[in-house]
Amino acid sequence: MQSYSRRQAIKLLAAASLIPLATPVSAEQPFSIVALGDSLTAGYGLPPDDAFTTRLEQRLKANGLNVEVVNAGVSGDTSKGGLSRIDWSVPDGSGLVIVELGANDALRGISPAETAKNLDAILARLRQRGIAVLLTGMLAPPNMGKDYETAFNAIYPKLAEKHDVELYPFFLDGVAADPKLNQADGIHPNAAGTAVIVERLSPMVDKLVRSLTS
Repeated sequence: MQSYSRRQAIKLLAAASLIPLATPVSAEQPFSIVALGDSLTAGYGLPPDDAFTTRLEQRLKANGLNVEVVNAGVSGDTSKGGLSRIDWSVPDGSGLVIVELGANDALRGISPAETAKNLDAILARLRQRGIAVLLTGMLAPPNMGKDYETAFNAIYPKLAEKHDVELYPFFLDGVAADPKLNQADGIHPNAAGTAVIVERLSPMVDKLVRSLTS
């Protein structure tokens, strides 16, 4: 004779077999944003929770957007380095790339023509792959001289116009040269500085994501 518990188990299994299994519902894939940059993107000197990409993702999610922001920042990277890794740093399926490169070019005195050539190739490659771009500009340090400064600073608006991409004129807007917003080296933003960058840049990113997903 079957025990009570065993008979109950059989009844439950029989009843369960009459109930159609629910089709698993997979959550909508988040819109992928890749931040391709140098130490300013990577979050040099900061805990991961205070890095630009982490803070930006938090802000966009707080605004109701289903996004992920991928940190493809490499400390010390130049425009040439960014170009060399564009395909493996920006995976297929990426919806938007924030290009933040050029600061190290200027600090090293690399020819503005060379920087422009590399950034031009990056934008062309992303266009070829059908990926939207937000280009963030950089300004040359004044000690590089007026001619260098003029040539370098003109790179970003010219390329944004050529490739018809959105331009955020200066990535460090409101942060550069403010000791309260930078680390001891005077170059890399601290947590408060990163918060300012996200505060100023996120509305443009938000608008772009909504236009790309509507």
